[in-house]
Amino acid sequence: MRRTQCDAFDNPESCDDLFETRIEVVEAHGEWSVHVVEEDEERIYSFVLESFALAFAEGQRMRLKLADVMRQ
Repeated sequence: MRRTQCDAFDNPESCDDLFETRIEVVEAHGEWSVHVVEEDEERIYSFVLESFALAFAEGQRMRLKLADVMRQ
């Protein structure tokens, strides 16, 4: 679950996970999105096919040397 911007400004120590490097795969309305969060930047890539989204997410996981991909 995402936190509001206000939470991050009110208590920045508790919001370290907002900027944690991670890969998220999300399905919404028949489309698949891969969210790449790296340092303080988030990029979102959209795919029609789940297999393409998962393959892209896996490539990003390897590039960033992460243990896993979060599926939501």
